[in-house]
Amino acid sequence: MKERSYRVSGSDGLSLRVIEWGEPTAAPIVMLHGIRGYARTFASLAKALAPGFRTIAYDQRGRGESDWDPAQQYYTDTYVRDLEAVVEQLGLTRFDLLGHSMGGIAAYVYAARSPDRIRRLVIEDAGPGASEDSAGSVRIRQELLSAPKSFESWDAAIEFMRRLRPTVTETARLDRLRNMLKQESNGTWSWQYDHAGIAKARLDPDPSRSVDLWPHIETIKSPTLVLRGARSDYLKRETAEAMTRRNHNFRFQEVADAGHYIHDDQPDFFANLVAAFLGGAPETSFSRQHP
Repeated sequence: MKERSYRVSGSDGLSLRVIEWGEPTAAPIVMLHGIRGYARTFASLAKALAPGFRTIAYDQRGRGESDWDPAQQYYTDTYVRDLEAVVEQLGLTRFDLLGHSMGGIAAYVYAARSPDRIRRLVIEDAGPGASEDSAGSVRIRQELLSAPKSFESWDAAIEFMRRLRPTVTETARLDRLRNMLKQESNGTWSWQYDHAGIAKARLDPDPSRSVDLWPHIETIKSPTLVLRGARSDYLKRETAEAMTRRNHNFRFQEVADAGHYIHDDQPDFFANLVAAFLGGAPETSFSRQHP
């Protein structure tokens, strides 16, 4: 399936790289990746949703081919403002929204603030408390602290990723490395994301930028599907179940034999769940076609 790539401006004037799949006139769905993710992590899901959906994803600030933030403002409020900027520039009036992990947290906040824009919301392994007090949050902090700044060879990078993500397929690991690394002039491989800035915001955060998700979750009007990997160390099952009790627009499903990265661990099953929840494209026009 053909991929379209272009750039838009984020909330602070940073240049963000956007990737689209599917027909430009199809119903749009925007997808937000996680803390060390990238837009192309959703390529297989986009293929599964075609031709009914126009999938829009972008490298969030500090990642992939988007600009790094010189002020290192890697916080939920900034990610939400970036999403608002992308939505406005693409002329999206009503759309579906999917977010994984960090992207899921921003998706909750955006959906609560913009109820008239969101048709359906899909959250992949994210919820209240997950980024603060879960075993997964501890793991992520440890990974940010221990990750090498560069690798002497591509083989060394592959071995590192095998240790870091032992449960995902080799194809998924290679895809992550191709999108997360860049080769330097001396032949070494370094991260294609602002490791220092992102690690600082995660390891030594500004407490004034913390977000209580519960008030947002309780006010979301859109039908919402929360997916949790049965082996996830990030989103607790009891938290996901509590969300369905506190907001009857929420549905929760656990995915067997999957961890925090459900779209990597169970890509086909994940795609089927998302497609079934989204259903067919509505009959009304959703957006202006991007030039």
